[in-house]
Amino acid sequence: MSTDVLPTPPESDCVKTKLDSSKDQTEQLKPNFDKGEAPEQMSKRQMKKLMRQKQWEDQRELRKQKRKERRQRRKLERQSHLESNSDGHDRKRFRSEAVPSPLRLIIDCSFDNLMVSKDIKKLHKQIQRCYAENRRASHPVQYYLTSHGGQLKKIMDENDKGWVNWKDIHIKPEHYSELMKKEDLIYLTSDSPNILKELDESKAYVIGGLVDHNHHKGITYRQASEHGINHAQLPLGDFVKMNSRKVLAVNHVFEIVLEYLETRDWQEAFFSILPQRKGAVPADKVCENSSHEHGSNRDKEEEESDSSAEENTENVLDPMQKGEGPDRMDSTYPQQ
Repeated sequence: MSTDVLPTPPESDCVKTKLDSSKDQTEQLKPNFDKGEAPEQMSKRQMKKLMRQKQWEDQRELRKQKRKERRQRRKLERQSHLESNSDGHDRKRFRSEAVPSPLRLIIDCSFDNLMVSKDIKKLHKQIQRCYAENRRASHPVQYYLTSHGGQLKKIMDENDKGWVNWKDIHIKPEHYSELMKKEDLIYLTSDSPNILKELDESKAYVIGGLVDHNHHKGITYRQASEHGINHAQLPLGDFVKMNSRKVLAVNHVFEIVLEYLETRDWQEAFFSILPQRKGAVPADKVCENSSHEHGSNRDKEEEESDSSAEENTENVLDPMQKGEGPDRMDSTYPQQ
């Protein structure tokens, strides 16, 4: 019996034609990002997503300029203070002229057992960032780390031994509920149904010290409920529309609070701090564009309806009498 291997038959012209046709269709589905155009095959949801992405890209320079102006303003303030003092203690003098806020901002580190070493290290860096920003702030808060211990303390001892000398921070092994009055506590969690409109500087706001990549959704809200303390979420949805979930890193929440204490403007605070990858755009701009799109669709539908009526003037029965009424328009507002 022959054991020769039969040669592989050449690829048929039919197969090649199908592959080429598939490639052509794929190319047709790709939107022209340079011109802001989208193919007809793209769904409404994809078109809205593309529109939001384009808005975010268009406003990139504006956000960059705002951050630059903010840094420049702080730099000029520092220089003016330095020029007015020449006794060799200018930096300390400038810091002493900051107006501390009585607001207490707590990072709850009680989730140590829910994180792997890599995420604990990320939390450590976020805590460092919060410390640095609070030291530079014009209205620094009363900064607390509670439930400090376990893996986090071990990593801080290994990688940042100077933390024991940090100033203007309260690092406690106790749980925050043991250090503060229950009526003073407000847990900041994106799962809370309560929207925070103003910051009460007599309160203590808690931020969950958790880096879990959404593996434990709703855990901070459940903990606040179990401890019987008040909870709320930042008014992000009132001012910002994002492509991603409204879950922010620990340092972002911390910095937004600091920025709000300085500007008393939530929108400015959000857009000064939110990272570009969040795809944030002002909520009022999205509403304006959505309203314009809604109006355009309505006008188009009316035109089509008028055109259809002209073409069917010979019909005796009204289309509505036949049960063929116009299709209900879908809402053009982006999903919440």
